[in-house]
Amino acid sequence: MINKKGQVILVGAGPGDEDLITVKGKSWLERADVVIYDHLANKNLNQYARQDAELIYAGKKSGRATLTQDQINALLVKKAREEKIVVRLKGGDPFIFGRGGEEAQALDKAGIPFAIVPGVTSPIGVSAYAGIPLTHRDFASSVSIITGSLRSTKKDHQIDWSTVAASTGTLVFLMGARKLGFIVDQLIKYGKPTDTPIAVIQWGSTPKQKTWTGTLSSIGETINREVISPPALTIVGEVVKLKKTVDWFEQLPLFGKSVVLTRPMDQSENLKSLLRENGASPVFFPVIQDYPPDDWEPLDKALMGLSDYDGIFFTSGKGVQYFFDRLREKKMDIRELKDVEVYAHGTKARQALENLGLRVISISNILDTNTLKKDMGNLNISGNSYLLPRVAGAPEQLPRLLLDLGAVVDNISVYQTLPFTPRDTGFFESLESGEIDVITFTSAETVSNFYKLIPENLLPCLKNSLIACIGPVTATAAKSLGLKVAIKSTQVTSAGLVEAIEQYYTTLQL
Repeated sequence: MINKKGQVILVGAGPGDEDLITVKGKSWLERADVVIYDHLANKNLNQYARQDAELIYAGKKSGRATLTQDQINALLVKKAREEKIVVRLKGGDPFIFGRGGEEAQALDKAGIPFAIVPGVTSPIGVSAYAGIPLTHRDFASSVSIITGSLRSTKKDHQIDWSTVAASTGTLVFLMGARKLGFIVDQLIKYGKPTDTPIAVIQWGSTPKQKTWTGTLSSIGETINREVISPPALTIVGEVVKLKKTVDWFEQLPLFGKSVVLTRPMDQSENLKSLLRENGASPVFFPVIQDYPPDDWEPLDKALMGLSDYDGIFFTSGKGVQYFFDRLREKKMDIRELKDVEVYAHGTKARQALENLGLRVISISNILDTNTLKKDMGNLNISGNSYLLPRVAGAPEQLPRLLLDLGAVVDNISVYQTLPFTPRDTGFFESLESGEIDVITFTSAETVSNFYKLIPENLLPCLKNSLIACIGPVTATAAKSLGLKVAIKSTQVTSAGLVEAIEQYYTTLQL
């Protein structure tokens, strides 16, 4: 029998890019009662946790630990004994200099059930994003992973520098930003050729990634000139030369850009994927959430008389979902629509309807009388009856056009969008520090709700971020609040918004 309570799962979060977490790791996050997370675990991952899950920060930043390792061990035991599923979210992989072994030992001693979910360790993930293969038939057939952070009681005695320096394979040093000069000196002291290539990658696989390259003899100038602070990973070896041809991440058009998504997570997957494909890092700060209508009676009445309608207009994927969910709850199915024309205004509505196996008539994004009549096959609409199952407060343009053409329209709310206060997983801190590049809005509701959630002392920080809006209505709402809209997408799609953002930066560089 599977023990569903009172256990600890040590989960590797990957090196920084939130998408590098494993499917299994994400699944445990979604089930967790408690998430105890590190500084290097991407804070966006906490969005996958339940709203009622307890989030506890146990990270180490700038050499200062929030909790000691003994305190973390005790906390894991305590929460598990409360019969909770505890996810210990660790940057990289728990067993590669992640102290996962120590935590597992403590849990075993306390008699707490535990499991390990491996993660993409930073040597693998960061080197890939830096465009540096750790092995290559022409350059290196072995890899050594070495800690650059040494216990103060052992100093450097735990590293056999003569053996390390003599290695012909690739050397990877973790957690060695503050001791980079010392590491380089030791390698040269013990015989590593001074012309050996070296690369230092800071914040690898994130939009803040920065790479410095050189040789053991020249990197000292870089160390003296630049501020190379943690987290940083150092690669030493001939494979560093391959960066010139293998580099890919830092060449993407939106590389280094943090883009805020204000829509609900379940409606942002496509936008998130497109941003990632172009090198940007999505930051989730959803300010609206969809809910069922306050009263199902108007829709239930319409469902009982579906055969009386000549057509049904769907304008969103969510509208399709709520409509057909309610249809099933009333013990009905799509056969009720056999004599009813089904229209879709918008790509998501069309895709959702086609996924149900329905024949769909697409309505153009351009809403005017002539276009609407043409899309409907030049039907004599006058006297026809149409059902519009939509979000509460939806724009009146479509029903008004149908009414102007003489149609009878039942405009019924099948769901409502209400303000939502997201869990702050570091967004306000990022906004204040100027780390946010673009804030996206997809509706007037996202604009107003977002603005209400920003503390007054942080409102001036919005001037440091670009505002990107879909459509003129959204842009007008943003401008009315004093926000400067730099990017406008005329296409009401995720692809159109990403294209507009990319075009802005491309033009900026010309």
